[in-house]
Amino acid sequence: MNPILIAGAVIVTFALISYSIGIFTEQLKHKLSRNVMIFITLGIIFDITATICMIIGSPNSPFTLHGFLGYSALAVMMLDVYMIWNLWRKKGAQANVPAFLHLYSRYAYLWWVVAYVTGSLLVAMK
Repeated sequence: MNPILIAGAVIVTFALISYSIGIFTEQLKHKLSRNVMIFITLGIIFDITATICMIIGSPNSPFTLHGFLGYSALAVMMLDVYMIWNLWRKKGAQANVPAFLHLYSRYAYLWWVVAYVTGSLLVAMK
């Protein structure tokens, strides 16, 4: 396998771990914390980096079904991270997360996990 694709696969797993810690912490506490902010920010950085690696390293067109699934998952997570950072800037540490954002974060994360799992299955089936 292409080394750039391997790097992308490793980095996207770091994104999964980071998103999971950040989102699960927020979901359990319904509050923002320094840890939530660190892990969701790391998650989005890893996710963008992994996406770039996969686009560069893949011999296939970036416009595949999995590509669109991945891009849409990245987009919903980018919006989630933006909204969480916006709340952090307005309300500060330990801000209560409004019901809409709490629910959006959950569904955005689940959509992202679906994209992650389908990508993993595609690699495993080759």
